Amino acid sequence: MKMIRMMLTAVVVCMALTAQEAGTTSPSTAAGQTAKVHSPEVLPDGRVTFRLVAPKATEVRVQGNWDRSHPLAMTRDDSGLWSATTPVLQPELWAYTFSVDGVRTLDPSNYNVARDGVGFMNTVLVASEASAVFQPSRVPHGTMTTMWVPSAAMKTQRRMFVYTPPGYEGSTTRYPVLYLLHGSGGDEDAWPTMGIANVIMDNLLAQGKARPMIVVMPNAYWNEIASLDLAGPRTAPPPGVGSGGGTGGAQFDANEKDIVDDLIPFVEKHYRALPGRENRALAGLSMGASITVNVAIKRLDVFASAGVLSAGMFRGTADALGGAALLEKISPGFIADPAATNKKLRLLFFSCGTEDPRLPSLTKLQEELHNRNIHLTFKTYPGEHEWKVWRHSLADMAPLLFR
Repeated sequence: MKMIRMMLTAVVVCMALTAQEAGTTSPSTAAGQTAKVHSPEVLPDGRVTFRLVAPKATEVRVQGNWDRSHPLAMTRDDSGLWSATTPVLQPELWAYTFSVDGVRTLDPSNYNVARDGVGFMNTVLVASEASAVFQPSRVPHGTMTTMWVPSAAMKTQRRMFVYTPPGYEGSTTRYPVLYLLHGSGGDEDAWPTMGIANVIMDNLLAQGKARPMIVVMPNAYWNEIASLDLAGPRTAPPPGVGSGGGTGGAQFDANEKDIVDDLIPFVEKHYRALPGRENRALAGLSMGASITVNVAIKRLDVFASAGVLSAGMFRGTADALGGAALLEKISPGFIADPAATNKKLRLLFFSCGTEDPRLPSLTKLQEELHNRNIHLTFKTYPGEHEWKVWRHSLADMAPLLFR
């Protein structure tokens, strides 16, 4: 089904681009020539102008994550060029798409295209010092590679992305490892593409803000081989493994085996990774946050640092138990012996968007942990359950790791 959805998305995009006729060029100039459309154009005051050639369209809008509830209506000139300018936007990496007579499509003038699961969108950076960590710069760059990891459960190989810091290839240095998980609907391509993890790490390292580290971005679905069904679709669980629940069921037991028994040994065999729990961190967003809690916090013998980004597992039944009680259930002694917990944890990092409905339960959990004197770094960022929150989370969390 996933591949079918991808094919349908591609067809819709192609249909929309065909309807636009001129694609990346503007209407004819007075001299009978065509000029390239400049879209998007970031203005000095932080506003952004979008342009699209669609002479046969009757309505064109820009849908951006700066205001999802109010798409920006574009106006058409006599030549068929549509345009619209946003209000002043904060320095940020923004995502957007066009809607041409109700058909969602990309900006053909913008080569910055990102994929989030089965959705495609353009991105535009409103640059300033506040968003500099997201700007590809002329700094030493690390290397991003793909590797295939043997899976005992799947009896085949599964794909991951690996970031190694600048200078890795020419040195003998060993590095600590951050294992970074995506959320539901994403895949191993999410953090490299939507999270621009390599760009963030390059900039942090160039500024001396973070310790050089290896960043491993696997497919967080223990039973999926690769993104986009690259090597086959997700399969049914093997005998004895079910869907599990938010408090640590068979699903999270499978995640634990996948990460602890397959992934970590493979990484430490094939990369110059420092061994030992002090040199390992596990972090994830949304679904990946639940996996992090059920693996890293459960297995403090394996991990000394955990990053829990926009976790939803503390809502619902978690509220009835109390977030702290849920942590105690997953990791006996975590709440009962705060001194021992603090001694084991080098970093416990939580984050959430200010407009995310998960925030109240996480705020309550923060208060519970604070009252029990358990050390926690908790950050909030403007936004909902979205990538701009998680990019900032990585930019703030990475400098705190392995210090």
